[in-house]
Amino acid sequence: MRTNALIPAVLALAAAATALATAAPASAGSRGTELGRQTLPAGDGWASAGTGTTGGAAAPAGNVHVVTDRAGLVAALASPGPRIVYVKGAVDAGRTCADFATGGYTLAGYLAAYDPAVWGRDAEPSGPLEDARAASAAAQTAYMKLKVPSDTTIAGLPGAVVRHINLHVDKADNVIIRNIRFEDAADCFPQWDPTDGDEGNWNSLYDSISVTGSTHVWVDHNSFTDAGNQDSAQPLYFGRPYQVHDGQVDITSGSDFATVSWNEFADHDKTMLIGSTNNPATDVGKLSVTVHHNHFSNTLQRLPRVRFGKVHVYNNYYEIPDASTFVYALGVGVRSQIVAQNNYFRLSRAVDPAGLLYDWGGTALTATGNLLRVAGKETPIDLVATYNAAHDPDFGPDAGWTPTLHTGIDPASSVRREVSRHAGAGEIS
Repeated sequence: MRTNALIPAVLALAAAATALATAAPASAGSRGTELGRQTLPAGDGWASAGTGTTGGAAAPAGNVHVVTDRAGLVAALASPGPRIVYVKGAVDAGRTCADFATGGYTLAGYLAAYDPAVWGRDAEPSGPLEDARAASAAAQTAYMKLKVPSDTTIAGLPGAVVRHINLHVDKADNVIIRNIRFEDAADCFPQWDPTDGDEGNWNSLYDSISVTGSTHVWVDHNSFTDAGNQDSAQPLYFGRPYQVHDGQVDITSGSDFATVSWNEFADHDKTMLIGSTNNPATDVGKLSVTVHHNHFSNTLQRLPRVRFGKVHVYNNYYEIPDASTFVYALGVGVRSQIVAQNNYFRLSRAVDPAGLLYDWGGTALTATGNLLRVAGKETPIDLVATYNAAHDPDFGPDAGWTPTLHTGIDPASSVRREVSRHAGAGEIS
């Protein structure tokens, strides 16, 4: 009788243990602390400036959430903060492009209406089909762009994936996003702009992570991929690539104090934009960003592209295998102050090292300790001198500042090994 009486109590304890295991990750992480309560170490890049970046580490137990689908993620982000949001399994938007199309939009109809042979090249599209495209895009935006509020940590449990979703850190402070595989934040309704450049371009809306008007943001140990839906596989329309992706991590609109570290960026075109306009009103004195120990693999441009900001780019591993698609690595934009230090560039024989930099209106860049590997041979590379030997006007060799907020800077010769082993989701030890 006594044994039978104990059964309900034992079952209750087992249920409580199961709930506890679901509510928190099994791994304590590299600093002996539960993953969601880890904070950015002091001195680890610009996000450590001032008050530092702690995300939702101070969240009470009731503000810790485990989410397995989009609805759960939406609810967790809307809950009281500070908050910790653990992503478990694959969180997918769960809708197709057809679900968002409205107003009679079809791609075939859009192409017919705005073919340059019909519409011309002097004005952006307007009229019923463009209105339908914009309405369809608005419907997709409302569903896939999820706002991340202040004092939030979003951390992936082992194997976590966020798919077809754009996390938008907008006018927020103190946000951490870690240990997640981001897949295919594709735009169903790119806009044709015949006035964009000499030949026109297709422009899309969504990044995997967008940071706008925000401060103290740490993006760490994530993997970013278009997951079999690369822009390189899209058709040409009007002679231009039909791009369905924008950035993987873009930091714009007066954002400040961000660290992007130990991530894997793969098989993507416009990878990381820091500063989205040449207008100084929003960005002067801001866009302070550190980019370190990331793996850029077959990424075509914006690694990163910078306007205005004091941006420290160090100990990153660049793999550039295809000269036919590669555009540039570091975009030196208007009033940018990039310090590129101890990075490792592995190029195929056909990739010209003089093309690692691109002039977007900037004037200077500090580059020290960088290493080039071509055909198995490693040699130091002076990025500025190499660029200047092939291009005019020259870049000056001094960006005008010296970074002080950084982790230990590794020799460039060790970067390939360390970043290959430890960057990306699932690599927090």
